[in-house]
Amino acid sequence: MSFLYLQLRNLVWATSKHDVYLLLHYSVLHWSALNGVDTEIMDVHGHVAPSEKHPGSLLEGFVHTQISTMAVKDNLLVAGGFQGEIICKHLDREGISFCCRTTYDDNAITNALEIFNTSSGALHFIASNNDCGVREYDMERYQLFKHFRFDWPVNHTSLSPDGKLVIIVGDDTDALLIDANSGKTINSVKGHLDYSFASAWSPDGLTFATGNQDKTCRIWDARNLSQSVHVLRGNVGAIRSIRFTSDGQFLAMAEAADFVHIFDIKSDYNKRQELDFFGEVSGMSFSPDTDTLYVGISDRTYGSLLQFGRLYNYSYLDSLL
Repeated sequence: MSFLYLQLRNLVWATSKHDVYLLLHYSVLHWSALNGVDTEIMDVHGHVAPSEKHPGSLLEGFVHTQISTMAVKDNLLVAGGFQGEIICKHLDREGISFCCRTTYDDNAITNALEIFNTSSGALHFIASNNDCGVREYDMERYQLFKHFRFDWPVNHTSLSPDGKLVIIVGDDTDALLIDANSGKTINSVKGHLDYSFASAWSPDGLTFATGNQDKTCRIWDARNLSQSVHVLRGNVGAIRSIRFTSDGQFLAMAEAADFVHIFDIKSDYNKRQELDFFGEVSGMSFSPDTDTLYVGISDRTYGSLLQFGRLYNYSYLDSLL
């Protein structure tokens, strides 16, 4: 695995205990835990163009796309690029469904993506960009649905479980809690000392977490944002990725390299399991059944996938290489 932009850590997604999607060089791969086989889903090294026609889709596609982030949910894979590219592929269809460029700004990196279902069941995704924009796309109509602008580059965005609130973090010490419909700021969340790169909502819909360059992950209660309710400290680096299990029992936070920390929320975050390895963290994802955590690791010449189970044992899945 090779990463050109060290702030980005969202390149591993588990859609089940047995299905993991990740980026390896210029290939998006599916790895099966059942047979230990990886299959190429999309090659972005050459020419990538949509096989379907939709308004706003760039039919000429892209060439030699450098993937900066991706997300996978409900048979939809969305990949973002360093030049603002968006590539959408339905895993149950042949070819690419949709391509667009979110922005032609010189600072166009797509920093994060989140796929979600609206209250009506429609499939949407949110793109967070370095051009200070957050854009929501409707994948039923393949159209830009909303576009919110901020005063600083947005590194990560998380939608609350009920779809009403969004936490925005980026190149500012404060995070923002905004209304998902209007984009209006509800509260400015103060406490971190540097820029933030990660965020996540707990399934309870009441608490959320932010990961910062000040080497902390802070836990917040949306009902009272005067101060964080917990400060979880890393060892040596910025917190670049945060994930809650779907049952809300555990939280995992990853530093830029070498360490992933797993907290037992039922113990009021007092119980911690630490994974210590050598390499940069490309991303991490809990399987939906919350039994397994997958972590992508790279030392720039070598990549592997780490599989961590509830029994606190882990192994490297070098068959991916």
